[in-house]
Amino acid sequence: MQQNNATKVFEAERPRLMAICYRMLGERTASEDAVQDTWLRWAATDQGIIRNPQAWLTRVATRIAIDTLRAAQRRRESYVGPWLPEPLVSSADQPLEAAYIQAQECGVALLWAMERLDAHERAAFILREAFDAEYSELAEVLGKSDAACRQMVSRARRRVQNGVPRFEVSKAVVSDLLGRFYAAASVGDIEAAARLLAPDAQAISDGGANARAARRVLIGPDEVTQVVIAVTGKYLAIPGCSTEPCEVNGLPGLVNRVGGRMESLVTLVPDQQGRIARLFTFRAPEKLWYLT
Repeated sequence: MQQNNATKVFEAERPRLMAICYRMLGERTASEDAVQDTWLRWAATDQGIIRNPQAWLTRVATRIAIDTLRAAQRRRESYVGPWLPEPLVSSADQPLEAAYIQAQECGVALLWAMERLDAHERAAFILREAFDAEYSELAEVLGKSDAACRQMVSRARRRVQNGVPRFEVSKAVVSDLLGRFYAAASVGDIEAAARLLAPDAQAISDGGANARAARRVLIGPDEVTQVVIAVTGKYLAIPGCSTEPCEVNGLPGLVNRVGGRMESLVTLVPDQQGRIARLFTFRAPEKLWYLT
């Protein structure tokens, strides 16, 4: 295979490889690095002996992502507060890059839930659920038997099922909930805000070591509303604050800025009754750098 043809084959697969790596890692730079490493191995290989380029590239990218995730999971054990993935954000004046269009189909809630999985479980779950891979393909990628891959996928499904909605999430519902919740929070209406939250609602805020945020997951309407209203009040008191609509991993969100500088990013996932089940707030500067 000539070099220009090898490049053409790889570029055709790049969005898919990026989608796999982002689902695995939840980080933009790490995903880009994994895809670039895949390209370097592809370019150094005699493509003439590769019968199925897509399968080869999938296998290599997944194995690189597994190794990267193992190292990342060790770092995340000492992360300050809850860890959230690096969001994929688009707005009217800032469209999402083409390389991430497929990746944004993976919601924040699923990425958050998949943190419960080890690297091999996560790979098996992603390739099976998102890319419809056969168990024989999983076995080849992961170096395990078909039966072991079936068990991993089944175990992964059970471990993530409580963290993600098992129904199609409406963008209109999410947008409406966000608007009503923060309208109530902005005027300090605790009762109105609390009525919009599910009884077991959770608020997850990621500030890392460089921004102030709740250091644990907030649980229940009382705790969530008290903290959100207090934080919203402080934010609105800052001169030059503004809020803009956006999309976060394919769902409506809000960008909060102070003097043009990114302050935070918010999105949510509803339950089947149209109440807020999970409220996600991103404040870690290193995850918002490309939006400032």
